Order: sequence, then structure tokens, then C-alpha cells
Amino acid sequence: QVQLVESGGGLVQAGGSLRLSCAASGRTFSSYVMGWFRQAPGKERELVAAVSGSGRITYYADSVKGRFTISRDNAKNTVYLQMNSLKPEDTAVYYCAADRTYTEYIRRQTINYDYWGQGTQVTVSS
Repeated sequence: QVQLVESGGGLVQAGGSLRLSCAASGRTFSSYVMGWFRQAPGKERELVAAVSGSGRITYYADSVKGRFTISRDNAKNTVYLQMNSLKPEDTAVYYCAADRTYTEYIRRQTINYDYWGQGTQVTVSS
């Protein structure tokens, strides 16, 4: 069992930046693909960014390309999401998730992810 704990959410003005962190328990962190999802009120949960176990492969949703950066530190069992140039439409609850099936292949569906954090609220004011 893997436990994921997110931190770093908050309220920020449009154009600002936030850095989310997700700390994972367990000794097999580097074997998991890690993803950041978000869910806005009335909308489905969507994958924002993901990173392979080694960190060499990344995925970004079109809506965040060029603004968000995902990274991981396997020595610290932590994955990060640096969010720059934030927009009001980025407002959502952000979730960290782990896919234990593959290490270097990124899947995009929520059903593929086995472990989830509790979520952290990000609010971007206009």
C-alpha cells in the first residue's frame, strides 16, 4: 500500500505561480508512473501531467503545456508540479496519483491509477 500526501495548494492571482508537492510512502516509488490530476466543480477529473519512474518521460495536457512542469525526486519519494502563468481556469482540486502497472509507459485514464492522495485546492483569482 502506498500513501500519497499533497501539499502546496492555495489562492493565487492570475499570472502567479504555485508549486505542488506529493510525498509518497513505501520503497517502490521509483517503479511507479506518477500523475497529477485535477477536478473542477461539475467537471470530470483530468490528467494534467505525468512522469515516468525514471523521470525521462513526461506527459502534459494541451491546456498546461509550456506553463506547468512535472518532476520527481526518487531519493525523496516526492513528485512536484510547478505551475506558472496560472489562469482562473486552472482552479480545481489537484490530486497526486500512482500507476503501479508500468514504470516507463504513461497511461492517461483515472482508472489506470491505483493510489491517490487526498487532494489540494488551487484557486486562481482573476
